[in-house]
Amino acid sequence: MKLISWNVNGLRAVMQKDFETSLRTLDADIVAIQETKLQAHQLTPAMTDLADYTSYWSHATTKKGYSGVGVYTRVKPKHVSYGIGQPRFDDEGRILELDFGTFVFFNVYFPNGQMSPERLQYKLDFYEAFFAYTDRYKNEGRRVVITGDYNTAHNEIDLKNPQANAKTSGFLRIERDWLDRITASGYVDTFRHCHPDTVKYSWWTYRYKARDRNAGWRIDYFFTTRNLIEKGEVVEAFIDNDIFGSDHCPVGLQLAIAEA
Repeated sequence: MKLISWNVNGLRAVMQKDFETSLRTLDADIVAIQETKLQAHQLTPAMTDLADYTSYWSHATTKKGYSGVGVYTRVKPKHVSYGIGQPRFDDEGRILELDFGTFVFFNVYFPNGQMSPERLQYKLDFYEAFFAYTDRYKNEGRRVVITGDYNTAHNEIDLKNPQANAKTSGFLRIERDWLDRITASGYVDTFRHCHPDTVKYSWWTYRYKARDRNAGWRIDYFFTTRNLIEKGEVVEAFIDNDIFGSDHCPVGLQLAIAEA
């Protein structure tokens, strides 16, 4: 089973940049996208009825043209949820949960903390609330896959200029501590598990020709519960730098796991 995650930085914009062709090229069973920047009434059949996928969507109700996530899937979920039961976080349209039976899949657009100290605290509170929610599945022994734009580079290997960004949200020690915390509690960064020393990025600012210079950050992840690693069900994790259309590129996970 092939899974893809991609922050598209505006679905309407990426639709004008061969998004459907990219989707066919990626040829994944499940594709999670973040930052759709759409309300429900703005979705069109061209967006929702792509190839042989069924799609599910969560939208921000706090303001227009903001946040939003979607999932295209060839595998029928047994149940779909649109948040974690906390309006403070759910109202920004950042979470989709699909229970496929053999595993629970989360597509998450984690908040960016750069705007203000208040938004940084919101981001930290979001991490706290979200992982308290997923811990219940983990503690029950369920397989859990959590993908999306985490908006934090974990270690120095994960961004081009770590020293220059040490005081920038996205690489603050307090944010990185959260990724330390979740890895210590039994979640695995699958790309780093499969490629311990590989330098590869998933996001580049549009400024300074950063992508041309590969001056990027790795902030898009597939984390799984450790039981998928222990069962040998994580086959490969990858970053596809050859797909364009956004300031992020797709990241992926290959699982050896049967459908329920």
